[in-house]
Amino acid sequence: MRFADASSCEEVGEESVLQATRIALGWLAHRIGQLSEQIRDVEARLARLVECHAPQLLDVVGIGPDTAVTLLITVGDNPERLDSEASFAVLCGGSPVERSSGRRQFRRLNRGGDRQANAALHRIVFTRLRVDPRTQDYYERRIKEGKTRREIVRCLKRYAAREVFHLVGQLQPGPRS
Repeated sequence: MRFADASSCEEVGEESVLQATRIALGWLAHRIGQLSEQIRDVEARLARLVECHAPQLLDVVGIGPDTAVTLLITVGDNPERLDSEASFAVLCGGSPVERSSGRRQFRRLNRGGDRQANAALHRIVFTRLRVDPRTQDYYERRIKEGKTRREIVRCLKRYAAREVFHLVGQLQPGPRS
């Protein structure tokens, strides 16, 4: 059996690797395009659903269609089961938990509740911290009072939960099938 010299095999090998790499990258680029189109389609559908069922949520600073959908899923199709804004805050994991001991009194963030809803409240708070002058003023005032960033964010999450509760309380339950 006769072998080709080593240099020609390396050249052929490099060419086939380059060709295979080009093909694989082409497939990946095509798949990324498909997935991007599907993401845009889903985002548009979610926006239409929110606009049909709870357009008042989209008027609030920091709430976009994805956050609104997450909070609406948390509320469920029976919003009247939530007795108060406190019950909604607990459901979202946005209520403080007492962690005091002796003379030291403090609260920590609730680790329970719907973690997706808690993440939605988190997005609302940090969006407001970036773009809303009222929230920025509140933050600065609380910093001067000696509060930590974590305590301020916890308070802002509770405020956001209160605001969302009052907005979803306006929803009319759909017909049961």
